[in-house]
Amino acid sequence: MATREGHSRLWRFLPIALIIAGLAAGYAAGLHEVLSLDYLSERRDQLHAFVADNYLSSLIGFLLVYALAVALAFPAASILTVFAGLLFGWLVGGALVAVAATLGATALFLAARSAFGDVLRNRLGQRAARLAAGFEEDAFGYLLVLRLAPIFPFWVINIAPAFFQVPLRTYVLATFIGILPGTFAYAYFGEGLESVLVAADQSGQDIALRDLITPEITIAFVALALVAAIPTVVKKLRNRKAD
Repeated sequence: MATREGHSRLWRFLPIALIIAGLAAGYAAGLHEVLSLDYLSERRDQLHAFVADNYLSSLIGFLLVYALAVALAFPAASILTVFAGLLFGWLVGGALVAVAATLGATALFLAARSAFGDVLRNRLGQRAARLAAGFEEDAFGYLLVLRLAPIFPFWVINIAPAFFQVPLRTYVLATFIGILPGTFAYAYFGEGLESVLVAADQSGQDIALRDLITPEITIAFVALALVAAIPTVVKKLRNRKAD
C-alpha cells in the first residue's frame, strides 16, 4: 500500500515537475533573451521571409511554441502575441494565439490541479473556504472577469482555478472567451508594429512593449471586466436578499 501511494504521488507531481524543469531549461538556454521585442524586431525581415515561404508550417510551429511558452509559464505571451499580429495579421494571428494560449493554459491548469489542488483545498481556512465556495458558485463569471481585466499575470490566473473545483469545460470556455479582447488588441498592435519599428530604426531609439500600450486600451479592458462582472454581482445581491 505504501508503495502504491508513493507511485501515485509521483505521478501526481510529475506534470508540474516537467513544467518546472522545462522552465529552468528555457532560461538556461537563453530563451528569455530570444523571445524579446528587441531580438525579434531585429530579425523581422528574416521572419517575414520564412513565413512567406513556409506559411502552414509557420502557423503550426508558432502555435506549438506559444502553447509551450504558456504551459511553462514563460514570460513571453505579450511579446509573442504582438509578433503573431506582425507576422500573420491581426485576425489570423489573434485566432492563432487564442487557441494556443487556451491549450497552454489548460495544460498548466491540469498540472497544477493534479499536483496541488486537493492538498491546498483541504488546508484552506474557514474564510478562504467561503471564498472558494463563492468562486465555485459562479466559476465561469469569476474567471471571465479575471481573464478580461489584465490585472494579474496570465500565469497566475492559469494556476489559481486549480485550487478550486472548477470544471475543465468551464475553465477552457471562460479562458478562450476572456482572452479574446486582449489577444486581438495585442495582435492589432502587432500588425501596425512594422511602421513603428521602422521609425525607431530611423531615429536610433529602442522601443519597449509598454510604448505600444495606451491608456485607452487599458480603460477598455477594465470596462469590459466591469460589464462581465454585473451578472455575478446581481446574482450575489439576489441571493443575499433571499437569505
